[in-house]
Amino acid sequence: MREDLSCIWISKEQIAEKVKELAKQLDEDYKDKNPLVVCILKGAVMFFTDIVKAMTIPLEIDFMAISSYGQGATSGVVKFVKDLDVSVTGRHVIIIEDIIDTGNTLYYLKNILNGRDPASVKICALLDKYERRVADVKVDYKAFDIRDEFVVGYGLDYAEKYRNLDEIGVLKREIYEK
Repeated sequence: MREDLSCIWISKEQIAEKVKELAKQLDEDYKDKNPLVVCILKGAVMFFTDIVKAMTIPLEIDFMAISSYGQGATSGVVKFVKDLDVSVTGRHVIIIEDIIDTGNTLYYLKNILNGRDPASVKICALLDKYERRVADVKVDYKAFDIRDEFVVGYGLDYAEKYRNLDEIGVLKREIYEK
């Protein structure tokens, strides 16, 4: 699979260091709050797992799966594939996302969750592709800003492949333009 990458953009060591930093910050910010940490499936699962393992405060976890379709992978209609199993009413919610691109999906999701009367809703993203932002979405915690490149690994995929790479790399253009 690594032969399909033009370069490694973020090493597993860089990821591990950022995960520790973010977990420490989340521990400080959510001490005594028992946050509900929500993984957005499938892409965020690696990042989510590492973050919650590194956190030392009491917390609860849940999962959501969302799909976007229409004019493109990130700009169409948003549909819940799997909703939360628990109520967010009065809870401090931390959404863990793999990559924020246009921001449309997270904007929609955050509005839906805010309508359920939580104490707070914050976003923690592995990657922020801010150059492509369309929706007004604030990323409260992030590991890395990235340029507009097609990246895979550490949960990010192309055609359901490459998720299991332990680093993040740029996929060669000829792979996804076939």
